[in-house]
Amino acid sequence: MGGDFEVIRDPLWNNIRLDDEALKLLDSEPFQRLRYVRQLGHAFLVYPGGTHSRFEHALGTYHLTRKVVGLLAERGELATTGNEEKRLVTIAALLHDIGHYPFSHSLEEAGFPNHESLASFWFDRPEIRTILEGTGISNARGQILKLIAGESDLSLGGLISGSLDLDKIDYLTRDARMCGVPYGTVDVDRLIHSVTLIETGGRRTVGIHEKGVSALESLLFAKYQMYRNVYWHHAVRSATAMFKRLVRDAVRGGSIDATQIGTCTDESLMNLLRNTGNHLSARLTQRKLYKRSVEIPAVGLDSGFGDWISGDPGRCEAAENEMAGEVGLVAGELLIDLPSKASMLAADLPVLRRDGSITNLGSPDGASLLGLQGIAPQLHANARKLRVFVAREVEIDADWVISRLTI
Repeated sequence: MGGDFEVIRDPLWNNIRLDDEALKLLDSEPFQRLRYVRQLGHAFLVYPGGTHSRFEHALGTYHLTRKVVGLLAERGELATTGNEEKRLVTIAALLHDIGHYPFSHSLEEAGFPNHESLASFWFDRPEIRTILEGTGISNARGQILKLIAGESDLSLGGLISGSLDLDKIDYLTRDARMCGVPYGTVDVDRLIHSVTLIETGGRRTVGIHEKGVSALESLLFAKYQMYRNVYWHHAVRSATAMFKRLVRDAVRGGSIDATQIGTCTDESLMNLLRNTGNHLSARLTQRKLYKRSVEIPAVGLDSGFGDWISGDPGRCEAAENEMAGEVGLVAGELLIDLPSKASMLAADLPVLRRDGSITNLGSPDGASLLGLQGIAPQLHANARKLRVFVAREVEIDADWVISRLTI
């Protein structure tokens, strides 16, 4: 890398220094699109400050990655790690969300391919392709795609995808700050200073020193709190359910080509959707959200109940239409929501104990270090709610809903 650099002011991390490769990527058209893709989708309808973008988040993740790589190098842990690997990991951090859809993860919930799989499309665009080829790194494109997909064998790959990836640290801290909520409190400094490379299974991989486990626990608990209070807020989920139905209707009706959705920004996609004439687009724009008719905490449901609601959008839509007709509504006026994130509190990570031994947080021995692991299923269930949203006020019995959604 050359000596040129630029400094960008960030409300979260203050000064973010960009090297010349990052600057070139930053100025590319595919990356600039991220300025117009909100990080939190429809959450701004509830938290007005939640309008920050994937652009800011990508810069923050890049910044944290550079910082951790620098700390590891200071401690001599990267003496056998090639300069190319360090460059690949920092570039991957910057580009990890390059393929992200508009409106957060709503479209993936609606059955469209995951955003990581769309990264290859942008990597093949002339600007990005030329920059990656200009790195001089053999198959930089393929190696970075593997890092983003969590399929890389590089020792630093865990910084990009894993239980301790720096993406989580940035988005949880940034989302909480921008939404003005106290839930995303993470001991960031302690956590990044505890990252270490650990020899396990015949290879070196990203892990954490035992002294940083409590900081990791703060990260996981912040994640639970943010899902419970922000990401899965009832009004956010109403807007999300409406948006998913709107897009699926538009694609099914031929108004929008599914392949063009991934290239849109939030506003360009909404413009396309407004042209469909579907009343849902106007209601979202005017914040006339469907209201909760039924809300049932997941802790009161049988284990595995309704897993298909979040996993099979087509089946969920069919159930919605049938139930709508039975309560006097038309198709599209009743929406069902039961979000799921089973990996919310997952921590499959090697730990370097104070006595020099190594354990894994995913093992019974390692779980004793992390109190949250023992109650992870209960916390996940506590954050989830089965909700039925309706366009018009109508009486719906909770027991009837459960009976209709029971396999």
